[in-house]
Amino acid sequence: MQCEYYALEGLSALMDTINKIRAVLNPNLVIEGLLRTMYDPRNNLSQQVTEQLTKYFGEKVYRTVIPRNVRLAEAPSYGMPVINYDKTSKGAQAYLSLAGEMLLRQKPGNQASLLQGKQNG
Repeated sequence: MQCEYYALEGLSALMDTINKIRAVLNPNLVIEGLLRTMYDPRNNLSQQVTEQLTKYFGEKVYRTVIPRNVRLAEAPSYGMPVINYDKTSKGAQAYLSLAGEMLLRQKPGNQASLLQGKQNG
């Protein structure tokens, strides 16, 4: 989720939609986590969005944040994922950190199947 005012407003509408889907189609639908993107620690709005997300979603908010980063913006124009475009950039490193955090959050059985799929694929 972008660390912007309108993104925070849009999250409310998204949560309403998720709750409707749970009620009608899939009661087992869960939110694995919330990712903050376009994060700028110098910007008060990024801090405020973080506070609001943490207040309402607690541990669902990933610790990893994806920063505003020139390399992240440039990579798509070259048709490349940022990890291939500039693996040393802060953006690429943040996405690698997110991948590790997501793996750590998986239930033990799920984590093993994810790792096995990676080895086979």
